[in-house]
Amino acid sequence: MAVRWKSTASFLEYPLVAIAIGPDPGASELRGEARGIVALGDVATGVIAVGGFARGLIAMGGLAVGAVAIGGAGIGMLTFAGLAVGYLAAGGLAIGYYAAGGMPMGKFVMGPLQQDRQAIEFFSRLLARIPLPWSLPAPHR
Repeated sequence: MAVRWKSTASFLEYPLVAIAIGPDPGASELRGEARGIVALGDVATGVIAVGGFARGLIAMGGLAVGAVAIGGAGIGMLTFAGLAVGYLAAGGLAIGYYAAGGMPMGKFVMGPLQQDRQAIEFFSRLLARIPLPWSLPAPHR
């Protein structure tokens, strides 16, 4: 069953939200191709893209390509994926200038067999800036 929906609001002729999931024989589409500022679909293209194949500034999906890529396989500047390729790559197989993971490859790496001092400092500074639920202060009562 195909799902197609676009918001009426748009920016630069792109809908703010576009959803396209499943094949649509009427439009000769084998898979849903969503294009919007926020795109959700089998193939998603947008500023924020979520889908099987996602491309965007922030991309999340099975194959994610973007400045920030999160998914099974990812290519981008900051990549968090099973197979991660980017300037900063973290994942099972991480390839990047700074790489962390099970099998990191790059200039500065942090993994089970090798921990470069520069990589440890870089990832420590990066993680210190990310607000994680377990690192937030307890609420005052």
